[in-house]
Amino acid sequence: MIIATIPKKLIQKGDLIIIPRKEYDMLLRTFKIFKEKEKINENDILNWSREAKKLKKEGKLPVLRSLKDFW
Repeated sequence: MIIATIPKKLIQKGDLIIIPRKEYDMLLRTFKIFKEKEKINENDILNWSREAKKLKKEGKLPVLRSLKDFW
């Protein structure tokens, strides 16, 4: 059994979430991608939507059940 002690200072600052390291790294990479691009504008969203519709029509759009499937 693994026991972890969490300081009260961390808990008082807000919600505390514990996730596996691999998932944390995956989320971190995702945030870095969006951070590199300063702003996502309307044209970006429209392009993504068009691309997704095209892939769905061709039957190439994968089913995303979790972030693990994304990478």
